[in-house]
Amino acid sequence: MKTKSKVLACAVLLGALAVAGCGDQGSSSSQEASSGISWEAIPEDQQQASPAEASSAVVEAEPEPEPEQEPVAAEVPAGMYLSEITGEPIDESLRDQRPIAVMVDNETKALPHYGTAEADVVYEMMNSTANGRVTRLMCIVKDWGQIKQLGSIRSTRPTNILIAAEWNAVLCHDGGPYHNDAYFANKWAEHFSGTFSRVNNGKSREFTEYIVSGDLDKNFKNSGYTTTYNDYAPEGATDSHFVFTPYGTTVDLSSNGNAIPATSVDIKPFTHNKSQLTYNSSTGKYEYSEYGNAHKDAEDGEVLAFDNVILQKCTFNQLDENGYLIYNCIDVNQPGYYLTGGYAIPIEWTKGAATAITRFYSNGQELAINPGKTYIGIIPSDTWGEMKIK
Repeated sequence: MKTKSKVLACAVLLGALAVAGCGDQGSSSSQEASSGISWEAIPEDQQQASPAEASSAVVEAEPEPEPEQEPVAAEVPAGMYLSEITGEPIDESLRDQRPIAVMVDNETKALPHYGTAEADVVYEMMNSTANGRVTRLMCIVKDWGQIKQLGSIRSTRPTNILIAAEWNAVLCHDGGPYHNDAYFANKWAEHFSGTFSRVNNGKSREFTEYIVSGDLDKNFKNSGYTTTYNDYAPEGATDSHFVFTPYGTTVDLSSNGNAIPATSVDIKPFTHNKSQLTYNSSTGKYEYSEYGNAHKDAEDGEVLAFDNVILQKCTFNQLDENGYLIYNCIDVNQPGYYLTGGYAIPIEWTKGAATAITRFYSNGQELAINPGKTYIGIIPSDTWGEMKIK
């Protein structure tokens, strides 16, 4: 009897609950209607929640993240344009003026240099396999009318002729080996040789030639060369030799998955002058030193410093027993590094022809660099592994 009473009580209770459920059916339907959610459509892991709870869960879902905003370029000052060489504002009157490429002796006897700190781009490369692979600098200068003194000037090599051509620059030098002749025979290889001023600096004659004010005006007039970009200017050179991040914005490599810290670079392949680049976090630039000392311009003591550093691994051919050589700078998909802001990433470089612009790539996309001055080191492939980035 006791058991039967319990069963009966349970049956009565279940019946009451069923009646109560029927009585609430209208209010449940009104909740579904007001929320716009079908109870049957709730995922199984939410089936234990009430329709009201499920509605609340959907309403409180996180919104989709907004797409990243593209960097906005700063306004270029009136009367100026963004230089195709530095990506920085310069006077509009210079827009069509072609640059010069100046060979600067980098032997210790030629120091201190004059005017190199004003260069827009500085190349450094092995000048000979002899003498500890001594290097020479080649300075690309857009606003050459402002030069007071630059040098000292020395001879050139075939590699410099090929690289100057991609800037449509007039190469300024003092002679060189006969290996240059075949390259200078091309109409795109315009140059001034041995036509600059001699400065009495107490050194032997080979270290006394400099470009001084008025020299270039005289050379352009006597040669008949145009001071503006000519028909041999590579396509795109007059717009932008590099790809720059929008003016007023900064390339930040720290978030790049391939980046490594790069606060200093020991270019050990340049054994003679022991070139180094050291990142100065207060200025955001890489400062150049050689022979164990910071490189300071003799004009004003300014340290040679760069916003961008590009290092290219490059094979070369020695041309004779004197150590004269040519880099194979016309090549495709060769490795390198790009450094800025204290970090470095691996890149690739390609130069398709003598007058073609060297293009740089990262992850299949053309490399964007910071506006400002750039150092480019052409590093011999046989000693590439000796270079230290840390």
